[in-house]
Amino acid sequence: MTQDPPLGPITWASARRTLAISGLIGVFLSFVGAFGSGGMPFAPRTLYMVALAWIGGGLGMVALRLVVKLGWGGRRRLVQAALAAALMTPPMTLAVWGSTRLIPNGAAPLAQLPGYFGVTFVMCEVMTLFAVFMNLRAAPAAPAAAPPPRFLERPPARLRGAELWAVESEDHYLRLHTSQGQELILMRLADAVAELDGIEGMQVHRSWWVARAAIAEARRGDGRATLTLKDGSEVPVSRTYAKALRERGWI
Repeated sequence: MTQDPPLGPITWASARRTLAISGLIGVFLSFVGAFGSGGMPFAPRTLYMVALAWIGGGLGMVALRLVVKLGWGGRRRLVQAALAAALMTPPMTLAVWGSTRLIPNGAAPLAQLPGYFGVTFVMCEVMTLFAVFMNLRAAPAAPAAAPPPRFLERPPARLRGAELWAVESEDHYLRLHTSQGQELILMRLADAVAELDGIEGMQVHRSWWVARAAIAEARRGDGRATLTLKDGSEVPVSRTYAKALRERGWI
């Protein structure tokens, strides 16, 4: 059984779906005259059953999030739903038993309370599993992963897959500083910066672009800053870019 996405907070959209599903189940229970309500007229019986179903839906949403918080069921949503249904059964049984006082001549004595437990447990399991299943189907698909920055296709084959630490301009060439060594490629720095979008980094000098993860040390002195990269290279920070680096906490 595969793991499902993490359960998000209760939102209006998820609550609306759950209440709609619960309402439909309440209408069905009204048709079959569940819990001894068959003697009631259809309209009040339907309101009664829908209200009970909504109470169950609310309890189910709270119980499911409690199960997730406690770490029960791993991240298998339907397993978590089954556990949540078991958790909500006792309070829901009390609600069903107590609500029989609203049924004309249908008030159940306390001695019958245990008899309500089994049928309420089954209904809670069916309602919760169905509601969670429908919410999983209705949940928006995860957005497709963004393609890697185009610049990562530029390094030669021997550097493919290496961490890109910095790009240094040398005349008409760029020197690539990576976790697997250095290499020169023919390209302008301005074009490289445009293709590096998607990597946390920025241009720090007219001749340098640096990845945030590549910085081993940042020094400031005499009004200037210098970045030391993981490969030992020292990168000057020009005043043009110093303010932006300070705002990002790089220096």
